[in-house]
Amino acid sequence: MDLKPVCSIVIRAYNEEKHIGRLLTGIFQQTIQNIQVILVDSGSTDATVAIASQYPVDVVHIRPEEFTFGKSLNMGIAQAKAELVVIASAHVYPVYPDWLEKMLEPFENPQVALVYGKQRGAPVTDFSEHQIFRHWFPEESRARQDHPFCNNANSAIRKSLWEIHPYDELIPALEDLAWAQWVHDQGYFISYVADAEIIHVHQQNLKSIYNRYRREGMAFKQIYPQETFGLRDLFRLWIGNVINDQRAAREQKMFLREIKNIIAFRWMQFWGTYQGYRQSGSLSWRLKQSFYYPNSNLMNEKPKSRFVNPIQYHDVPQKKSEK
Repeated sequence: MDLKPVCSIVIRAYNEEKHIGRLLTGIFQQTIQNIQVILVDSGSTDATVAIASQYPVDVVHIRPEEFTFGKSLNMGIAQAKAELVVIASAHVYPVYPDWLEKMLEPFENPQVALVYGKQRGAPVTDFSEHQIFRHWFPEESRARQDHPFCNNANSAIRKSLWEIHPYDELIPALEDLAWAQWVHDQGYFISYVADAEIIHVHQQNLKSIYNRYRREGMAFKQIYPQETFGLRDLFRLWIGNVINDQRAAREQKMFLREIKNIIAFRWMQFWGTYQGYRQSGSLSWRLKQSFYYPNSNLMNEKPKSRFVNPIQYHDVPQKKSEK
C-alpha cells in the first residue's frame, strides 16, 4: 500500500521541452522525496511529455481550446493525493534541495492557507523583469502577509480549501491573485518564504510582454471592478519605472547595454495593462490563441546568503534516443 505523499506538485506546461527536464531534476533532488508530481499538458507539440515521462510523473491532458490558467490548475489539483499542493510553472527550477521543505514549513500553522516563495531571473531574463522579481519577492520572509498577493509560478495551497473554492476558470490570468483575495477575505494567512527560491526563465519578445500584461489587466479589472487605469496612470508608471530601472542599470554598470530594452519592456508592460483594462467581454478562442499559444531601493537589495549548497544542474536529458 502506497504511503500518502507529503505533497503533490502540479506543473502546467505547453511546449516546455527546453525547461521541463531541469525542473523535474531539481524536484527529485529535494530533501522531501515522498511526493506526487502531476504535469498538466495543454497540447504540447514538442518533446515536453516525452521528457516528463522519463520521470515518475502523472500526466493530465487539457485541450488548448479549453485552457485557462485556472482550469488547468483545477484539473491538476483534482488528481492530487496530498493535502498540501505545490504549484510550479514548467519553466522554473529550484535553487536549493530544501525548496519543498521551506515551502511547506509555514503550513504547521493551521491558519496558513497559502504560501509562495522567492523568484529570481535567469541570464536570459529582461533587465526590467529582474527588477520586478526583486520588488515582488524580497530577501526577507513574511510569516503573515498583510495583503492578498502571491504568484503561482512558485506557491503552495491547502487542497481542503481549494475544494471549497476552486480557482476561477473564466478570468484570463491572475487566478492566483483572485484565490489569494478569497483566502484573505476568509481570515486565513498568506506566508512568503524567501528561502523557497526558484529561478524563473522568462524569455519574451515585445509582443508576448504586451499580451501578458494585457491579459493580466483584463483579469485585474474583473477581480477589482472598481479600479481604473487611465492614460495618466500609463504614462506616470511608465516614466517612473523607466527612471528607476535606469538608476539600477547605472549602478550595475549596464546602462548603455540595457537602456533601449528597459524603455521597450516597460512600455509594453503598461500599454498592455492599459489595453487590458479597456478590454471587455468573454475570453474567446482568438484571445486564448493570442494569450496562451503565441508564435513566438529594493533594486539594490543584496541577495541573502544561505548555508545550503545549491543544486548542481548539468545537462539533463531532453529526449530519449531512438535505438
